[in-house]
Amino acid sequence: MISNTLAPAPNLFSYRKYWAHRFGVAPVLPMSQAEMDELGWDSCDIILVTGDAYIDHPSFGMALIGRLLEAQGFRVGIISQPDWTSAKDFTKLGRPNLFFGVTGGNMDSMVNRYTSDKKIRSNDAYTANGEAGRRPDRAVNVYSHRCREAYKDVPIIIGGIEASLRRIAHYDYWSDKVRKSVLLDSKADLLVYGNAERQIVEIAQRLAQGEAISDLKGIRGTVHFVKQIPEGWRVKDSTDIDKPGAISPIQNPYQEEPACDQKPEDSSVSSSGEIAIPLTSVGSIKQLMRDSRSQTVIRLPAYESVKDDPILYAHASRVMHGETNPGNARPLIQQHGTRQVWINPPPIPLTTKEMDGVFDLPYSRVPHKAYGTANVPAFEMIQHSVNIMRGCFGGCTFCSITEHEGRIIQSRSEDSIIKEIEAIRDTSPNFTGHISDLGGPTANMYRLACKDPKIEAACRKPSCVYPGICPNLDTNHAPLIKLYRRARALPGIKKIFIASGLRYDLAVESPEYVKELVTHHVGGYLKIAPEHTEQGPLSKMMKPGMGTYDRFKEMFDKYSKEAGKEQYLIPYFIAAHPGTTDEDMLNLALWLKSHGFRADQVQAFLPSPMSIATAMYHSGKDTLHKVSRNAADMSIPKSIKQRRLHKAFLRYHDPKNWPLLRDALNEMGRNDLIGNGKHHLIPSYQPKGTAITPNKAQQFKTKFTGFDNKPAKKGFGHHKKNQ
Repeated sequence: MISNTLAPAPNLFSYRKYWAHRFGVAPVLPMSQAEMDELGWDSCDIILVTGDAYIDHPSFGMALIGRLLEAQGFRVGIISQPDWTSAKDFTKLGRPNLFFGVTGGNMDSMVNRYTSDKKIRSNDAYTANGEAGRRPDRAVNVYSHRCREAYKDVPIIIGGIEASLRRIAHYDYWSDKVRKSVLLDSKADLLVYGNAERQIVEIAQRLAQGEAISDLKGIRGTVHFVKQIPEGWRVKDSTDIDKPGAISPIQNPYQEEPACDQKPEDSSVSSSGEIAIPLTSVGSIKQLMRDSRSQTVIRLPAYESVKDDPILYAHASRVMHGETNPGNARPLIQQHGTRQVWINPPPIPLTTKEMDGVFDLPYSRVPHKAYGTANVPAFEMIQHSVNIMRGCFGGCTFCSITEHEGRIIQSRSEDSIIKEIEAIRDTSPNFTGHISDLGGPTANMYRLACKDPKIEAACRKPSCVYPGICPNLDTNHAPLIKLYRRARALPGIKKIFIASGLRYDLAVESPEYVKELVTHHVGGYLKIAPEHTEQGPLSKMMKPGMGTYDRFKEMFDKYSKEAGKEQYLIPYFIAAHPGTTDEDMLNLALWLKSHGFRADQVQAFLPSPMSIATAMYHSGKDTLHKVSRNAADMSIPKSIKQRRLHKAFLRYHDPKNWPLLRDALNEMGRNDLIGNGKHHLIPSYQPKGTAITPNKAQQFKTKFTGFDNKPAKKGFGHHKKNQ
């Protein structure tokens, strides 16, 4: 039965184990019939299909979900990077007894294959030897179709980042159009979004008990079809853009609010039989919404409406992003032709005990033996790193972590983390005493949360740290400091690096943390991401200003000096983000030069599905505020020429970019920055053979790796060659 009530979820490990648990724990989940025979299996209960090489490590989704289902007693097989040109590879483990679970892998298959300029990448970090081309475009769709072709009657459940961020009608950057929910395009039976442990366990248990896949409605963190609105539910109609004058001023677009198309009418039954919420009545609208919200579903504009109307699409995105807090989120419904897609609220976050249970499962922590001695780059990067938490309350508009993992921080216990570090030390054949990272989506949100659970459950703000840190947020870094100290004191541990993205606006609230980090956990360079220097684009990213960066740099330099270490901050910046003008990029380039930074390669904005910034990119409107057709247009760098220019400003020092920059500076009336003096941005001369030709321009790379190691010139800041 569908329910919108926030009730305690059953513990992940409280379910009665399926009968097949008697087979015991597999050394690795099987990828062939021969491995199944060795385990004594005649069939798999569940088969997971993935676009990644199979690494039996908790940082890889197919391993984490597979081991969790194994712990429930199910026999789980893996089909990794199958040949998608026929159904043959999808039958190699036989017919699964319960369902196929399909994922594109740890990365979206389109992001994995294409750069932000839509050029094909030359490698794939999640494939043996980094080989490119081992997964199809839109892998979730293709794999699901092949599963259906292989066994027509087997339920198909899609999940992972690719499905998660395509759960509603979404703008697709690669085709430059709005596509349907991936649930329709894949022809799957059910979609699970987010990390999905709760929902996938409940689904497996209920299917094992004989329920049909069509009966599994209303599970949090899932998307499915409904034929009609369930009895007793009210519909909040948000199928039109906001209209001024009908409701009270809205202080924040993500706060509780009446329907955006409100009319001064009483409750009524629509022609479709849906019960509409009364929009004006005795008493406050807010009270009315509180009374009715427990059985309220929000109707989004239909796919047919948003696919050709960018403004309406932006409105739908804004409404959807208001329903991401599991404490108060309501279901969404969106019409796609004759079908209705029902998006349930996010799952209840895992408890620390459950997180520990998931990460303590018996992973072998190595690639499957089928890969022999081949190198899987993504594994090489994370094999000696430890995930300590998940989720992010930062709300950066270009990032989709909140839409996928949620904004509620879920942390492991200190003991569980220490246990994993010891396992790496004792079992990894090439461990040298260095832990490459203790982190997650962010480095320093471990155990941070709202001071009051009731406030947290009611909050509808998109960020806890923008435009400033919420006074209700507990920013105490003491548990993280304690973890660092205990971890580095372990025998056999020489150094623990912190490589995850640091929220320096949070870090400056704890000088003790900054000192601990700088003194013991930085290896010469520390990368942070201010993303820009100018307030225009920063306000569209929901990122702090450079004043916070300056505060952190001052602390970083102070504690580095006290520790007797020569260490340097490496700031990351992004080009061509919505809201960025040519003047903004020029000012950023001047800042870079004044501080002696030379970007090696640059990061250009890539409109990933479902992100707030993508809605801005597609609509040209600021979706952090009420969307209307007469709202001011934003600066959206879309053309190849302008995107090239913005990237060129980040690499102002590269002679290949100087002709482009000279033309731009002349057009901007800033030819005073062209010359051969220290105060000029670029020289007036052009070294022979260094200008980008039209052919070379098409090969311009946007992959972001950081900064080069060229010493800064005297007087231009602190970026020097690593000593």
